[in-house]
Amino acid sequence: MLNNRYVPADMSVWRGRIDSEDNYDAFRWHQWIRAINLNSPDRLPVAGKLGFVLLGFCCDEGIRRNYGRTGAAKGPDAIRRELANLPCNFSQEVLLFDGGNILCPDEDLEASQAALANAVARVRELGLFSLVLGGGHELALGHYRGHRKYLADSKQLPEIGIVNFDAHFDIRPFAHGSSSGTMFRQIAQETIAAGQKFHYLCMGIQRYSNTLELFKTAARYGVVYIPAEEINVKGDWNVIEKLDEFMKATKNIYITVCADVFSTAFAPGVSAAQPLGLNPEDVLKYLKHILRSEKVIGFDIAEVSPRFDQDSTTASLAKVLIFSVVNTLCKLQGLDRRLF
Repeated sequence: MLNNRYVPADMSVWRGRIDSEDNYDAFRWHQWIRAINLNSPDRLPVAGKLGFVLLGFCCDEGIRRNYGRTGAAKGPDAIRRELANLPCNFSQEVLLFDGGNILCPDEDLEASQAALANAVARVRELGLFSLVLGGGHELALGHYRGHRKYLADSKQLPEIGIVNFDAHFDIRPFAHGSSSGTMFRQIAQETIAAGQKFHYLCMGIQRYSNTLELFKTAARYGVVYIPAEEINVKGDWNVIEKLDEFMKATKNIYITVCADVFSTAFAPGVSAAQPLGLNPEDVLKYLKHILRSEKVIGFDIAEVSPRFDQDSTTASLAKVLIFSVVNTLCKLQGLDRRLF
């Protein structure tokens, strides 16, 4: 059972255009998605070839602790509103659920991260794929721990390769607690303490956003990284080669995206704006390439902050990324119904 930081889905946010009430080819996500209560103690009746659960992390306490601009706690519902009108380009055998939200009402970030971990583990127990909506990027610690818990409980090797699209390493010291800048250092220490190798690739690093000490810390932990300037200048083959080399090392891949990896032209609504960030079309190419490895176990997007967004531009970009994840995974299972 999850604690009282978990709130089941409020389906009133799922509203949108209706082109038909009985022709599935004209359906949009708000007509297909159903609520799922992860607090149910029983194994829920989930029947379908492929299923996704959207889970919100309504928290930006980690951003506040990291001295960033708060506001991302309202990101999950902003993203849901954008997702509502997406077309159902997948087979009716594909299930789509809203699993509700994890809250942080009392500045106890660590408790909310633990609640998220339990929720993600529950999603995995049900045989579903987790799509976590942020919220601060501190969600990555809870999301990762949820997968690791599930793998350990099911007697599988809990090694997970992390691919992070981010302008920042997020490997700061955490002597005074977790924040949106510490998650991957926490994961590194937990992984090493368990006698396993830390697998972490960060794509989109900005040299002007990370101190020399952070680069040294990345080297000590064996972090693989591709600077934004390298992605923008050297192009696909260089990046694909590094991605393939990284993905060979582990059976499980977890993808996390911090919205501040993108240029502010595409993502103004973030905690730390990036004038020279990545182009979304490039990220989509690499995201689909990673998904085609058939090793991906979870996806999230963090730090979408409606407070700073313009015309829901950043939330809309999150929508496109999630749409691409869902449809790519459906295509891999032969459940994609696009005509072109």
